[in-house]
Amino acid sequence: MRVLVTRPRPDADTTAALLRARGHVPLVVPLLEIVPLAPGQPFGIRDVQAFLVTSANGARVLAAATPARSVRVFAVGAASAETARAAGFDHVESADGDVETLAALVTARLVPSGGRLIHAAGSVSAGDLGGTLEKAGFDVEKKALYRAETPEVLPAALESLLRDGGIDAALFYSPRTARTFADLVNRAGLVEKLADIDAFCLSRAVADGLESLPFSDVQVSYTPEQAQLLELLG
Repeated sequence: MRVLVTRPRPDADTTAALLRARGHVPLVVPLLEIVPLAPGQPFGIRDVQAFLVTSANGARVLAAATPARSVRVFAVGAASAETARAAGFDHVESADGDVETLAALVTARLVPSGGRLIHAAGSVSAGDLGGTLEKAGFDVEKKALYRAETPEVLPAALESLLRDGGIDAALFYSPRTARTFADLVNRAGLVEKLADIDAFCLSRAVADGLESLPFSDVQVSYTPEQAQLLELLG
């Protein structure tokens, strides 16, 4: 199966390798580019009891922004937790879910008097992790360490694939990517080319971004984890 991968690199390359191992042909056309906002500028960790990461990108730029590795890290899911561990953080826990389950994990493990929490995030992030935890008494500082840029026009490679009927399935990992895809395909006048393509989405929020598009089928992962998404793909 020829599978479009829309997530940013380097995560797209990891997904491509997993698809090849399953016998698929990955077609990598990222619709997001991750741009660090403060590379190589360490920030202080005085009175910080934990870092919070809500994406693998957040874990990656956090590792570049601070040399501290002994501070506990609470990650939204398996991918972000794995990225944090690979970056050398000593104590990493995964909420295996979304922002709400991450907030629940933090309140179960920590107490507000233990110190500040730093949320390593993008300039635009989904949910209100800080607000939820502040209601529970925690002091949360959100640090925007990267921005995600989207293309203004449909990438030429993706336009060519759509016109030639070269895609069997498409993977979508974030609501923003899904909305960007919908907007660009509409503006390019290629909506009708989606009729024979199946879309696979990491969550219901992601699928909502595609609701105006006439895909052959739209399937949603039972859990917001890549392994489950790839199981749906088959």
